[in-house]
Amino acid sequence: MPSDNSFAATFAQEALSSTPEKITAEQIQTLKLASPFAYQIWQQKQSVCQNFLTSYPLSQFLTRQQISDLIDDYTLDDGLDDELKRADEAGVMRGLRRLRGLLMLRWIWQDALGIISLEKLTSELSDFADNCINFTKEYVWEQLVERYGRPTYIDSKGQRQFDDMAIFAMGKLGAQELNLSSDIDLIFVHRARGETDGDKSKGTKCIDNKRFMIRLGQGIIKILDTCTAEGFVFRVDMRLRPWGEGSDLAIHLTALDKYFSAHGRAWERFAWLKARIVNEVDDDFADDLEDIVKPFVFRYYVDYSAFAALREMKSLIQNQVAQREDLDNIKLGAGGIRDIEFVVQAFQLIYGGRHSQLEVKSCLKAMKALNDFDFIDDETYEKLEAAYRFLRRVEHGIQAINDQQTQRLPSNPESQHNLAVTLGFKDWSDFLQCLNEHRQNVHIPFDRMVTERQIAKDATISSDKEAEALNKILTDENKAKLEQFWNSKMVASLSEEAKERLDDAYPVLVHALLVHEEQQGLANVALPRLINLMEAICRRSIYLVMLAENPNATVNLIPMLSASPWIAGELTHYPVLLDSFLQQRYRHLPDKQELANILRQRLLRVEPDDEEMLLNVLRLFKNNQVLAVAASDVIAERPIMKVSDSLTDIAEVVLEFTLERAFTELVKRHGYPINQQGESVTEAHNGFAIIGYGKLGGIEMSYTSDLDLVFIHQINEQAMTTGAKPVSGMKFTARLAQKLMTYLNTQTRDGSAYEIDMRLRPSGNAGMMVVSSHSFERYQLEKAWVWEHQALVRARAICGDRRVMSSFNHTRKQVLTRERDINDLKQHVIEMRSKMKDHLGSNQKAQQEGKFHLKQDAGGIVDIEFMAQYGVLAHAHEHPELTEWSDNVRIFESLAKAGVWDVATCEGLTQAYLKLRATMHQIALANEEVMVDAEPWNETREYVISKWNEIVV
Repeated sequence: MPSDNSFAATFAQEALSSTPEKITAEQIQTLKLASPFAYQIWQQKQSVCQNFLTSYPLSQFLTRQQISDLIDDYTLDDGLDDELKRADEAGVMRGLRRLRGLLMLRWIWQDALGIISLEKLTSELSDFADNCINFTKEYVWEQLVERYGRPTYIDSKGQRQFDDMAIFAMGKLGAQELNLSSDIDLIFVHRARGETDGDKSKGTKCIDNKRFMIRLGQGIIKILDTCTAEGFVFRVDMRLRPWGEGSDLAIHLTALDKYFSAHGRAWERFAWLKARIVNEVDDDFADDLEDIVKPFVFRYYVDYSAFAALREMKSLIQNQVAQREDLDNIKLGAGGIRDIEFVVQAFQLIYGGRHSQLEVKSCLKAMKALNDFDFIDDETYEKLEAAYRFLRRVEHGIQAINDQQTQRLPSNPESQHNLAVTLGFKDWSDFLQCLNEHRQNVHIPFDRMVTERQIAKDATISSDKEAEALNKILTDENKAKLEQFWNSKMVASLSEEAKERLDDAYPVLVHALLVHEEQQGLANVALPRLINLMEAICRRSIYLVMLAENPNATVNLIPMLSASPWIAGELTHYPVLLDSFLQQRYRHLPDKQELANILRQRLLRVEPDDEEMLLNVLRLFKNNQVLAVAASDVIAERPIMKVSDSLTDIAEVVLEFTLERAFTELVKRHGYPINQQGESVTEAHNGFAIIGYGKLGGIEMSYTSDLDLVFIHQINEQAMTTGAKPVSGMKFTARLAQKLMTYLNTQTRDGSAYEIDMRLRPSGNAGMMVVSSHSFERYQLEKAWVWEHQALVRARAICGDRRVMSSFNHTRKQVLTRERDINDLKQHVIEMRSKMKDHLGSNQKAQQEGKFHLKQDAGGIVDIEFMAQYGVLAHAHEHPELTEWSDNVRIFESLAKAGVWDVATCEGLTQAYLKLRATMHQIALANEEVMVDAEPWNETREYVISKWNEIVV
């Protein structure tokens, strides 16, 4: 290790060849005011400090590599040998401490002068800690290997492998947000039990891996933590390790996995949220660690139990603060740094399993992600971010004074004044005013999250009285159902934790039922559906926590259950939807671009090969958005056209992203196919398109609609793809179609995305799953039946290669604008309509009972659809503009505008159609039959039948 004088000589030479950054008297005064600790370093080693700052000026920032190089330089032997070599342990410890002193001087000075951002300062501090840990680990490892050999273990295949140790940084270092005088929380994990490969004949001793890893950890801690005459490098805290103080310093993978499964506590999930492996380990070891840690921290289901843990932790900390009278602690006090971190981490734990973008360790980045996902509103986000930045700046100011790990405001007037001035305030009073404003801005959302969540806004009577009040209004049948639920084997077999959660949630549900009874008188309608929901979620009791933690939102849930059995059924089948529902995401229905952005964000962190996660994301997105439309439909009574537009947009977005993902996966495996022009296709022009028929094609999706799809392509079926495992273009397109079907059709625990119907493709079920544009055109022009041309009226290109879509549009227009024999066309249309009515309409008995099938009976929806299709096929040769639209409403508008039919007829058919469709939507939400009493529909039916007879017959 070079002496101070040798450092001065080295840096003096460098200074001569560069323009030094002059340290002014004003800057020195700022340092003196901000940090007696740093100012003392400057005074005692001014020449060394000056030379150091010449090489690493205050106005510049350090890279991770520069920090690593500095550690190497300061831990070299100070002997005169030409060959550079590492110093002994005492020399290493001395060098690291001297380097820390110079870096601390630099960071404190930069911070006091306001020339370094919070992110850059904490990043450099963290990089220094990371590099020190890595250097120390390697240094101690080499010494231990020389003495004991390398640690080994036997893997599952019976092969001997080398062991290694992963060093987890927790807390601020894990998040790479280390502060000026922070300790570092570490956890040591190695791979497996085993022993070193020491050989006595070679002077090495064999010991078990556990002892090796413990000694490795002890060596790291000694070098970093030991306080010598030159101070310390980092205080090391190991209390976050499994079992805490008194347990082994290092733990192996299997033991860590068992600990999390059997003993992991809620507060440890908060701690492991920020866990980060500091040193380099091989990919298999890193994957094994992630497979253990990630499921412990992030649950698959939305996890509201984090709020209960948050309250427990907050209560403990408040008690500790009160006992120590530590009210001026800017970290632990009310509205402090810890409150902000808790708010952010609670949301991360709750939603991180579903939104991988929240799996970030930095508080600021996580806060931004929460705002992007609307878990934190804009105003709250702005206030929390500003408060966090201010409080962290104050924290650095406090710790800079004497290099102490403290977050308490100074008590003596001189230090208070100096801190205030350093932070840019006129005096201590002005500083306190600003501090208290930020604290209040933090305390309000934290208190709302932790305290107010438990109290329904209009809860005015006790739980016992509410239970008694509910009993009085329930019917005998519902009383029996409720009693049956409580006495069921399912409830009796619940775990103690689940029973406690049920007991916590039930009073909230009772209160919600009473509010609903008071407002709408429908508690008896809602209760059976609520019981079904409770039966579905009791065994996954985290959803009970969700209800208990959202009392006011639960009050809004009950009216939905009574209003729509379909909504109740969706929530019962897929409880994962409860969270979005309770947050009332249905208050705003996103447009197509917003939907695409939402799904894109969800898919960003889905690994390329993780098809299970892909399917889950697609299904959860679709189910959430469709449920939001349904809830909005019930609450706001939105027009049927708006509802259908929203449902169609959702389907289109799912198809667009599914096609993009499926194409990417196949290209990765087989390379790019060749198009019909002999060129390799690209992502932008992939040679493939999805065509929508029926409700999707007609922009008339309903809640339970399947997707009628046809796949067409412009790929050379004989040419081979460009990849290492080439296949023919025909196979590529077939596999692409099959993968699309798999993504959309496959049943998972969240259901399927959509049911797919391919029967409208050329030649129906007997035809190819995907056909070329040319084959599709030939089929439509030469072989298709009239009913297939009718279906083509309601078809449109949904997504894919624009050139393929344009080709389809050309073919569609070419087919629809052909001149047809009117009498022949009428005969085919009438015959097809008659077949559908006979097979799908109401039978004679139902008709005698006065029933009407809204869709298939005479005067129903299909009659109107057939008239629109007939109008296009009969007149598009004279009026090509009739082919522009695929939805019935705009087809009728086009027919009126072209003068084919009179305006009154077109408007009358449109109004009848919208009325029938709106009722179909209501029936779907109510889970009722499409067979209704005919009498209320007589006028509408007579009008439609009269127009059918006038136009078609």
